[in-house]
Amino acid sequence: MEAKSTQDDYDQVKRDLQALREDMAKLTNSFSESQKSNISSLRDEIRRESREAFDQVRKKGDAALHRAKDAGDKAVEDVEHRIEERPFLSIIIMFLAGILVGKMLDR
Repeated sequence: MEAKSTQDDYDQVKRDLQALREDMAKLTNSFSESQKSNISSLRDEIRRESREAFDQVRKKGDAALHRAKDAGDKAVEDVEHRIEERPFLSIIIMFLAGILVGKMLDR
């Protein structure tokens, strides 16, 4: 009777170990799936934040470019206006600037 009891205990331990292996496999798979989901959501969040940051930088860059273009257009208009006001003086100044640049390049 004792041998049968020992055999039954041995079989029970084998079943318990098999059940433990299966539970560990399920737990490992569950943890793995959970981590994959976390990584996926983190990747999506990083992409979203990257796009938002890129859009903000692009908007700021576009605004700066627009301001620079406006300032350049205003400067050209100012120069044109001054040339229209005093065309003879403008021609003399440009002639002298040309002579000065020519002298500098001769050296």
